[in-house]
Amino acid sequence: MDSKCNCSTSGDRFLNPILYNILSQMDTGRPSQDTLSNSSAPHKCNCEVRRMVCLIRSSEVCKEASVVLVKTVHFMRNLPAFNQLPPSDQYALLNSCWAPLFILGLAQEHVDFDVTDVPADSMLKRILLNRQESPEMEREQPAMAGVSKLKCCLKKFWSLDLSPKEYAYLKGTTIFNPDVPELQAGLFVEGLQQEAQHALKELVQLLHPGNQERFARILLTSSMLRGITPNLIIELFFRRVIGQANLLELLVDMLFCRNS
Repeated sequence: MDSKCNCSTSGDRFLNPILYNILSQMDTGRPSQDTLSNSSAPHKCNCEVRRMVCLIRSSEVCKEASVVLVKTVHFMRNLPAFNQLPPSDQYALLNSCWAPLFILGLAQEHVDFDVTDVPADSMLKRILLNRQESPEMEREQPAMAGVSKLKCCLKKFWSLDLSPKEYAYLKGTTIFNPDVPELQAGLFVEGLQQEAQHALKELVQLLHPGNQERFARILLTSSMLRGITPNLIIELFFRRVIGQANLLELLVDMLFCRNS
């Protein structure tokens, strides 16, 4: 399979040749012939998969995202049915659903954001710092492809203009996912998901009696949530807030700290 970039180079800005050569040499241990021949004018790839991006207004957006994340955990904690599950099932469901729930929270709170290309000097600094750490500590900068998926998903939800109750029932169908492996109470979770879906369908019919397609559109849009990786969410919104901490561990602390 040919993985060569097919971007057009016409009109592209050129990447810093020094950074390009450092990247090539650090990956291979020595300059390749292609690197030497292209070092004078390596083009900047505009493929969304390879475009590394960061937030504009990062401080404001990260603060808004943190508020949404706290509300997400509180929503789970306040569900009586969730609290009836074994702790291991609660952990498994949290691990599976926190990112989709967070995205629903972004949509409900209308948290909008924009991104820009990561500056070459920031990329170089991150690369050099990562090389001083163990390989498992290396962090992947968010790519434009993933961000585009996220923004598309948010716009779809905004176009639906869901009510607070519709969001609540949709979150219920997202939390109680019986397909999560090794659930002790899998049948109970499946029943809860079916109840949430039934309640959502009845609510949609009540609020929008003339719109027979709305329920199907909601489910179709919600299917986009699983295509957005938790890693993208962490690196885009929370890495500058939590540093090297494990976000899932922080969420577990928040979820099981009953007296806070």
